[in-house]
Amino acid sequence: MTAAETAALVVVDVQNDFCAGPTALARYSGDPAALDAVTTNTARAVEHARAHGIEVIFVRFVGDAEHQGPSWRRRDRLLGKRPKCREGSWGAEFHKVSPMPGEQVFTKRACFDAFLTAGFEQHLARRGIARLVFAGLYADVCVDSTARTAFQKGFHITVLTDCTTGLHLRDADILRFMTVLYGAHTTTHDHPGTWAPPAGEEDACPMPGTPASKAASA
Repeated sequence: MTAAETAALVVVDVQNDFCAGPTALARYSGDPAALDAVTTNTARAVEHARAHGIEVIFVRFVGDAEHQGPSWRRRDRLLGKRPKCREGSWGAEFHKVSPMPGEQVFTKRACFDAFLTAGFEQHLARRGIARLVFAGLYADVCVDSTARTAFQKGFHITVLTDCTTGLHLRDADILRFMTVLYGAHTTTHDHPGTWAPPAGEEDACPMPGTPASKAASA
């Protein structure tokens, strides 16, 4: 299989409370037009992935108080934060993107990292996914948290730079961080042929979860 055939587009938290409306705009200190461009580009990336036979995986967040751990509740209390993306609310609904029948949706319950969600890693292993192509929000929160675990578990990382933005850190800083620390490949949504680097990089390494990769890490 080629590098492109073992890639999946992972769409992270493209939901109303992170993208639009009063909750999103109260938290995001950048230009709202930039946030709108990121979500528009992410929707286009989804279309490109489907057209090129690249699997699309959706990750969503729900932040209801009953899902929060003690440290999460304490932080919210100290900082005056209110739960976002409550289950069943408009804020939790997808924004500009919509999973098609058969596409996987994984729900994070008051956590940043998709690998903490039941079934996420197992699905990647079943599908033979070796590279995760990230789009969505936010670059320095849930995208980075998931990319960090992915790298440590042996997955290759691509970040679509025009499909994400930072909440607390400058875009250039968090993208540079992921490039240096995780070896992330960066490109844009409009050239899906560049989402996985050409020839050989993945072919030289066994895919995560395979017997060969487990033996190599033993």
